[in-house]
Amino acid sequence: MSNQSHAITIELINWFSKAKRDLPWRQTSDPYKIWLSEIILQQTRVDQGTPYYLSFIENYPNVHALANASEDHVMRTWQGLGYYSRARNLHSTAKYISEDLGGQFPKTHLEIEKLKGVGPYTAAAIASIAYNEVVPVIDGNVFRFVSRLFGVYADIMKSGSRKAFLKILEELISQNQPGDFNQAMMEYGATVCTPKPHCDSCLFLQTCYAYKNNKQTELPVKVKKLKIKVRFLQFFIIGNQHHVLMRRRSESIWQGLYEFYLFESENEKYTVPDFLKKYGEEIKERYATKHLLTHQKLMIKFYELPQLTENDLRRLAKEGDLELIDRKEVLNLPKPKPIVNFLNEIEF
Repeated sequence: MSNQSHAITIELINWFSKAKRDLPWRQTSDPYKIWLSEIILQQTRVDQGTPYYLSFIENYPNVHALANASEDHVMRTWQGLGYYSRARNLHSTAKYISEDLGGQFPKTHLEIEKLKGVGPYTAAAIASIAYNEVVPVIDGNVFRFVSRLFGVYADIMKSGSRKAFLKILEELISQNQPGDFNQAMMEYGATVCTPKPHCDSCLFLQTCYAYKNNKQTELPVKVKKLKIKVRFLQFFIIGNQHHVLMRRRSESIWQGLYEFYLFESENEKYTVPDFLKKYGEEIKERYATKHLLTHQKLMIKFYELPQLTENDLRRLAKEGDLELIDRKEVLNLPKPKPIVNFLNEIEF
């Protein structure tokens, strides 16, 4: 390690020891809890993810508890975080560790990376923090900090660029405190070298390439742009005082969650599904909202039918491939966030 690299590493770890945020998963070296926190925080802000982490620890204090929970219960605990495949992978991996590995979490980043739902970043984070393995992490915060500090122009959206960053990080990473180093890198990117950086409070102004060359807004290089697809979703609430018709989704987004009857149209035009046309004039719009996903913008409207008889509900359940659900049970079922928000807005 060069003298400059060594100085950066020491200063960064010293900074972290004083400035790090007091987060619950930083109070443990238990790989199960660190794994939980890393999965929850994928594509989720710390302030949003922290209550979910605490809820998971309360409900499932160890990997056996999570493995033995029902999928519905896990999905209900996860409800609102989005990217529901993460929750299914979490549950599946917990079963594998509990049943096949006897509850023993893998101890190297290469073994951890074989777990379902775990990538190179998550594996490196767990291995370095829980087991002190000298392996660097790379996430969005690290990409940003390293690209600015050292003037790396490799496009971070290209998988091949990872090697350029790894080469730098392997030179920097502390051999004695790899976990603290990795957390410091992520923390610095999250709190100081942010998208709009706080250069006035940065420790590395004298050596930072971006600051000296006024390139903060140009780094990191991120060429690929997301194409946002707009979708128009219409949910129909079909029920009476006792029951409501719902279905459990098998499609990719919100898979495994419960929803009202869904009709997707090509535009904003209101369309009544064929099996509900008998009630067309009586169907009323109740609520409209927008919901943003990484690659999609969902334009959502909720419509409600008049109170129907039990016989009518059973007939429509068959025609619409729906389940007859006790109305009181609806609030306890795992549901997509837009439906949760809708139920919070109305008297259901």
